[in-house]
Parts: sequence; C-alpha cells; structure tokens
Amino acid sequence: MTVNVNPLSEQDLSLTASAQEKMQELAGQVEEPIEGVRVFATPGGCSGVNFGMTFTDQLTEDDNVREYEGFKLIVDSGTLQYLRGVEIDFVGDGGEARFVFNNLQPMGSGCSTCGSNTGGGCG
Repeated sequence: MTVNVNPLSEQDLSLTASAQEKMQELAGQVEEPIEGVRVFATPGGCSGVNFGMTFTDQLTEDDNVREYEGFKLIVDSGTLQYLRGVEIDFVGDGGEARFVFNNLQPMGSGCSTCGSNTGGGCG
C-alpha cells in the first residue's frame, strides 16, 4: 500500500553535513527494513516539549518526508510545528557525541526555574 506523504523542505527542517553522515551510517547498520529516521516530540522538559529520533518502518499520511542519500527523514505534522526552521547537527566524538537541535523556538510552557542557578528545575 502506498501512502501519500508531504515533502519536507530544507526550510522546514535541515540537517548539517555531519548529521547527514551520521544518520546515513546508523541507517546502514540496521538489519531489518526501515522507512527512515523519524523525528518525534513528547511532552515534558523545561521547554514543554522533548525531541527524539528513532528508526521507523511505517509512514502515515500525516508524515512529511525528505530523502537523503541512504535514508529518509520523517516528521509528522504535529511535531513539525515545533521544528520549523530547526537545524539538526551531530557534534562531538566518543562518549560525548550527540545530535543537537539548533534554533529551537521557546515554547513558553515550561517552568520558570529551569536552568537557573537557584536550584529548582521542573517538578
């Protein structure tokens, strides 16, 4: 069954060259068939939303997709509203290597003490 998906543009969500290389490398290591790398949002955290990535073997009509060499980047419309204009980068090496979401817009629904030096935090 073919699912009609929406194109994901560079203006919607972009990947740096290092993020593309790392995602291509990771996708190549997966043994079972996948559709691509899904970026998702979950409630929580200081900004009100946490972001993550996982491999997926399914596409829905609510998905926005951009093809890169060796993998597809997949974001559902609900998550995309938080990520418009964001750049995903891959930084570091060894134990400190991670994907970073640059240019995230503040959501405003987090707590006021997060990141302060007075302790606190979300709770």
